[in-house]
Amino acid sequence: MNMDFIEALAEIEREKGISKELLIDAIEAAMISSYKRNFNTAQNVRVDINRQTGVIRVYARKTVVEDVLDARLEISLHAAREINQNYVLDDIVEIEVTPRDFGRIAAQTAKQVVTQRIREAERGLIYNAFIEKEEDIVTGIVQRQDQRHYYIDLGKVEAVLPLTEVMPNEKFKQGERVKAYITKVENTTKGPQIILSRTHPGLLKRLFELEVPEIYEGVVEIKSVAREAGFRSKIAVHSRNDEVDPVGSCVGPKGLRVQTIVGELRGEKIDIVRWMESVEEYVANALSPSKVLEVNVFENEKMARVIVPDYQLSLAIGIKGQNARLAAKLTGWKIDIKSEAQAEQEYGRPRTQVEEMHQDSVSID
Repeated sequence: MNMDFIEALAEIEREKGISKELLIDAIEAAMISSYKRNFNTAQNVRVDINRQTGVIRVYARKTVVEDVLDARLEISLHAAREINQNYVLDDIVEIEVTPRDFGRIAAQTAKQVVTQRIREAERGLIYNAFIEKEEDIVTGIVQRQDQRHYYIDLGKVEAVLPLTEVMPNEKFKQGERVKAYITKVENTTKGPQIILSRTHPGLLKRLFELEVPEIYEGVVEIKSVAREAGFRSKIAVHSRNDEVDPVGSCVGPKGLRVQTIVGELRGEKIDIVRWMESVEEYVANALSPSKVLEVNVFENEKMARVIVPDYQLSLAIGIKGQNARLAAKLTGWKIDIKSEAQAEQEYGRPRTQVEEMHQDSVSID
């Protein structure tokens, strides 16, 4: 060890942000273990690295006692006072025991400690960078696949995309670029672990934020998202500015904005609906693309009974109940859908001549 070593630690402090003092403390602690291991001793020792010169010294620490029982750990009061007359019982005497060939062991130990601390610091920086991106979108390159995961290169770190978080209709090839949503960032003993998803509703929300300036600027707000990944999604939007159409903003000129998102999601159908404070109107909009005649709300049960034209019943319910299920997820209300004929039969309700409820929504296939 010499001045070059101290200067190297100072350079690491500047470049990596790792305190030189903390590095030296860690090296000293590691050298104690190295000394005991290499010189087969159980005595108490202290390693000191001079902060200016880099010179290393090893000191045996012994307790001053009347009668010495273990010479490795104790020193008599008489022997201690031969070193310094001021020593009294129970004082600690330090005696230099630096081996002549300790420099090689010290250098090797220091290198290991510094390398480990740099690796830990870099892992910490990566973790801090990605914990801020949790619940956000990242773009990476597919590196490989096993039976459970895709492994995605994000530059400084490799993330995992579980096959369970991939849409049913998509497969990725090695080297392919992919957008994904960060669901979790964990700090493990092996470094940061980043979990991605292509099925999370948050992916759809972030894609709209990227494509629609009005959402990014806060003029249009995404109120709710419901998604069955790879098949169909619904998104409810609201404008804070009466002069801005939230649905039109999301669709974009000639449907360009939403079609970009549909393309990213491999053809997933997207219904964009206007969020309304009125539950009746909101539920009616959420059942897009079907038309709604009437909505009756039951607050205590948090249930809405919806009546649709006879010819619209299958569309309102959707394939395997998908449209009704997504509308319920979007609004947070249970939805019971009946045709006019069913309503007349079950509730004794006469067939209505009322016009279909106004609906402000767009369905993109």
